[in-house]
Amino acid sequence: MTNLELYERRTYDVTVGQMGKVLELYSNEGWPALEAGGHSKFLVGYFVSDTGPLHQLIHIWRFGSDAERREFWKNLFGDEDFMAFAAQLRPLLERQEIQLMQAAPWGPRP
Repeated sequence: MTNLELYERRTYDVTVGQMGKVLELYSNEGWPALEAGGHSKFLVGYFVSDTGPLHQLIHIWRFGSDAERREFWKNLFGDEDFMAFAAQLRPLLERQEIQLMQAAPWGPRP
């Protein structure tokens, strides 16, 4: 998976009744830490499920290669402000799923 545009979808299953707290934490601490550290440049977007499996926070990231993706997460996990936020977020999550995707050779790209 090198030298190909790579997308990473992270789906967090939030404990029922805790989505409001998760959104508040992201708004007040998570997003500011991502922006301040320069990490948000890889972000395609954050989403909250409205149908299908509920209580999910989904975020999609875009990287130029798997090496770039791995370096990104290494840097993010080394960011003290973001990790202080993550320590508050983790108890509110039930499950985390990560899916790596490559764009099809046709159609638009985000």
